[in-house]
Amino acid sequence: MDRPEAEVPERLAAAADDVDVLELLDPAVRDWWVDRFGAYVPENGGFFTPPQRGAIPLVHEGENALVCAPTGSGKTLASFIAIINELFRRERADGLDDTVYCLYVSPLKALANDVQRNLADPLAGIRERLETRGESTEVRQATRHGDTDDAARRRMLAETPHILNTTPETLAILLNAPKFREKLRTVEYVVVDEIHALAANKRGTHLSVSLERLADLTEGSPTRIGCSATVEPLDTVADFLVGRAEPGGPARDCEVVDARFAREFDLRIDCPVDDLVATPGDVVRDRFYDRLHDLVDSHTNTLVFTNTRSGAERVLQALRERYGYDDGNSGCHHGSLSAERRDAVEAALKAGDLDVVTTSTSLELGIDMPHVDLVVQVGSPKSVAALLQRVGRAGHQVGQVVEGRVVALDRDDLVECAVMGRKAESGFVDRVFVPENAFDVAAQHVYGMAINGVRPESEVRAILRRAYPYRNFGGDDFETLFRYLTADYEGLEERNVYAKVWRDRNDPPDGEHHHPSFPVGEPLIGKRGRLARMIYLTNVGTIPDSFACDVFVRGGEEWVGQLDEDYLDTLDPGDVFVIGGERFEFRYRRGSKVYVDRTAARPTVPSWYSERLPLSADLAREILAFQRDLLDRLGEGGPPAARDWLRSDVLSERAVRALTRLYDQQVAFAGAESVSTPTRLAIEEVRDRETYRRRYYVHAVYGRRCNDGLSRLLAAKCANEATANVTVAVADNGFVLSMPLNRRIDVAGLLRGLDPDDVRAELRAALRGTDLRKRYFRIDATRSLMILKRYKGTEKSAARQQVESETLLSLADDLEDFAVIEETDRELLEDKLHVEGLERVLRGIRSGKIEISERTVETPTPRAFGLATLAATDTVLAEDEDAVLREFHERVLADIDGRSAGSDADVAGGNGPRGADGDG
Repeated sequence: MDRPEAEVPERLAAAADDVDVLELLDPAVRDWWVDRFGAYVPENGGFFTPPQRGAIPLVHEGENALVCAPTGSGKTLASFIAIINELFRRERADGLDDTVYCLYVSPLKALANDVQRNLADPLAGIRERLETRGESTEVRQATRHGDTDDAARRRMLAETPHILNTTPETLAILLNAPKFREKLRTVEYVVVDEIHALAANKRGTHLSVSLERLADLTEGSPTRIGCSATVEPLDTVADFLVGRAEPGGPARDCEVVDARFAREFDLRIDCPVDDLVATPGDVVRDRFYDRLHDLVDSHTNTLVFTNTRSGAERVLQALRERYGYDDGNSGCHHGSLSAERRDAVEAALKAGDLDVVTTSTSLELGIDMPHVDLVVQVGSPKSVAALLQRVGRAGHQVGQVVEGRVVALDRDDLVECAVMGRKAESGFVDRVFVPENAFDVAAQHVYGMAINGVRPESEVRAILRRAYPYRNFGGDDFETLFRYLTADYEGLEERNVYAKVWRDRNDPPDGEHHHPSFPVGEPLIGKRGRLARMIYLTNVGTIPDSFACDVFVRGGEEWVGQLDEDYLDTLDPGDVFVIGGERFEFRYRRGSKVYVDRTAARPTVPSWYSERLPLSADLAREILAFQRDLLDRLGEGGPPAARDWLRSDVLSERAVRALTRLYDQQVAFAGAESVSTPTRLAIEEVRDRETYRRRYYVHAVYGRRCNDGLSRLLAAKCANEATANVTVAVADNGFVLSMPLNRRIDVAGLLRGLDPDDVRAELRAALRGTDLRKRYFRIDATRSLMILKRYKGTEKSAARQQVESETLLSLADDLEDFAVIEETDRELLEDKLHVEGLERVLRGIRSGKIEISERTVETPTPRAFGLATLAATDTVLAEDEDAVLREFHERVLADIDGRSAGSDADVAGGNGPRGADGDG
């Protein structure tokens, strides 16, 4: 996938050439760089990659910079070499103090360790070259994070690293550590690596405020360098990186080095067969594993990404059983494995000792793996950004082509992957959405600032509002926040929730809080409690704890196993799931116990559901446009025109045939109006007389987050209208509403009746009392330090936190504008359920820009097969749904044959795996 020359960003074309960049470097640094890299990148000018050519001059000038480039293009090294260069010069001119000059902040402890190793190499090489000239350097670097032992921390106070590698959580702790905090006053550079992985969540929100607190400490914002993989929108991420010099003012200046397409990609989308339904599942799997083995065998090191941890385990197990791989040449890496096992796999990957490693998401970020020359993605990674990030793990030798293969194992995945590949080829990237105005993170930082000393409230407000996520945090928001922090509510202290700060004007009658350093009358903020600093330092951070819940059959208290609470977020009463090979209906949850009934009903929520990332909103929009355009080709010239339009360098011929067959059968069976587009939402009603259920398949290709909220609203309306239980199954490309066969609802009418102006209030009401909301309240109460995970040397388990939070929730729900409740509902609506996208869809329906197309069919249409068999959408994991899928397929084909009598060879003749378009 080679980006056309005309599309290379102008910023890169205007970047300094290699000679100018080399002249910026100290002779010893220059010699090391040329010796190390000069021979490897002749196609890039001889010495530097595009992001390096753009970034090094900016760091030299002390300019804030966002460097956006594919993994393996040397962007992090560019930042470091420029900073090392400046430190050498400072050392010669004035010497270096025993203090920190550069902070490197990474989202992962392992990545911080990896960068430490990558820093040690250039420092040692430059030191050798200096020594040959009779010079020396004492520039030091070290890593500090949660796993750093006390002895190492003490050594850092005695001999402080000039470059400190750390994580967002540890930086927040250091800002409140009395001794080390002073070491940060001299920080002149901050490198935020993998910033795209931070901006979209509360770890990034927390970091953005820490950087403003650091700027306040250094009395002038340090130069900030953000390193990102391919991300969009660049201006938003740049603003997130640099914040604002003044509340309400413009973002600080930041130069963007846009080298997102500086590497050549060889990307290919494929599927094992050209009919993913008619072909038996064992044949699909056999061909998939044969192809995967061939790919591994023809490459040095292959990294295989799956969408679930269990999928990664299953793929590795199959490779070992079928082709003789063993512990010596293969491995698995994911978050459920021990740190020791993950470290061993990472070390072997770095050394090039493993032929193949399977993983879920844990190897996405920039740990250097120089020998990986192929990435295989199994199934849809759900966004173009994730696809490019994963595929970018290959080809880390500068100038090497990035080779990636994406294998779709079901029709829904194939549609997503095809659109993803075509959009990646055109330079499209999904947007990052930054959480805004989070009360829990704000509470932590205001508490931290108060602990460091009494200060004017105006300064606290200003520091918070300078951070990008809080630029619009208004006066009412601050009042809600301060009312929580001062515990200005009756009943809180009786529940052991105490004030964290005091808030007063600097002129009380008794002079108790009068501070002569501040003007009389100035509103001040200060900490409450002798143990405030200890509480803060042991509870700071945003990563939630999780736990497994014990599952019991109601009545006899029979224990049947455990479920992770992430999975429980997906369950509503009446949902059916599988555990230990048996089917159970979820009834209710009490604390860390789940109560179920045995059932013979089909599962409604698959076992992998909570693990998969949701489809990005931007990619969902592109899929709708893709479906519109493909339908136009089919209407104009039939399957041949559709195939011609689909063919490209990125899609295999099998994938082209499979996609054409899917949509041709869909149109032949139910008409073009049965396919959703940007201006049409298709709904199909199916009467299942075997299970005595009526099902409505809503083809809402808006992504799972938006569909989760929409289905909740619609299900509540349907249940009220039908006076019957309505079950819901949600996916990225739509959802299913199921009810008794003797109930018939005007689903389209109810959908048209949903008022976009009422969505937020209705969703808040629908979520009240759900286990999902109880869990999020616990997480946000813990982040807000309403519930303490650690206190006086004891640690409270996540299960215990949940029990405690449920006793607090009933009280908190009755409090006016209570910050933790407001944040719980904000996070659920905005971050989890994408309420903004939901409102946009409903406005489109109300205005007529989105029409609703309804039809009744006797069996699910081909585009609904995935919804109809949710538990079978990951073919790697599911082996028991083939018969159901084929039964649906045979009904569709019989209906088409009955009406067309073989008039279209592409449908009638190409139905099976060996038809006109078959593999034979």
